[in-house]
Amino acid sequence: MFWPMAATNQYASSALAGASVVSTCALLFTVASFWWLNARQGRLKAWEPHAFAAIVHSSTARLRLPLVLHNTGPKPIIVQDLILTFPDETASHLPLLWVSSPSRLQPGPDEEAKLPAGFVVAGREAQQLFLEFEAPFSGLLPEARDYKAQIQVRVGHRKGWRPLLTFTLRAANIVDRHRYTVYSNAPVELTKQDRKRADAALLELLEEHGHTSAPDNTSQQDSPDDDGEPGMGRGG
Repeated sequence: MFWPMAATNQYASSALAGASVVSTCALLFTVASFWWLNARQGRLKAWEPHAFAAIVHSSTARLRLPLVLHNTGPKPIIVQDLILTFPDETASHLPLLWVSSPSRLQPGPDEEAKLPAGFVVAGREAQQLFLEFEAPFSGLLPEARDYKAQIQVRVGHRKGWRPLLTFTLRAANIVDRHRYTVYSNAPVELTKQDRKRADAALLELLEEHGHTSAPDNTSQQDSPDDDGEPGMGRGG
């Protein structure tokens, strides 16, 4: 009787150990699933805008961008502030501050001014926004070329500024710097007439800053990057 009882006890102990392992794995899976579905902190994603509104004077630069922000996690993200910078330009180029949240891309006299304010992007949701950035005496002289632009963001759950989106701003499409209007941000070739208007606008702006001649932009427009293609910004 001793050996059968010992075998039975050993089998019972093995079964109990196996059940404990299964229970522990089930508990860990439940906790991990709950965290992933309900408590995980995601990040903000944004994509390159297909259009923008711009007006640039010697005393101010203003850009309006349409953006879609997506929260990849289940927890809401609080957006506290945003700025627009040009990382590859000289230090004289001041960042453009977030000054307004208009209701549309096309500027107009009938729109109401909406001051910037923090907002929430709910978990696993996307939100479309129009953001207006401006800086007095920014140092930005929009030549007829591509600019590397970067939007940085401050969020509630982290400290400091963090890159949100790096993209290509095609300033060559700005052909009338005196009018605050919408331009395409698509990589298309300008007509000769558009290039003449852009060069004339640049020359006038340079003369306001005390320069007498416009720079030669041909090499800047036509020069490829290291891969043989014009540089392209990408969403962060």
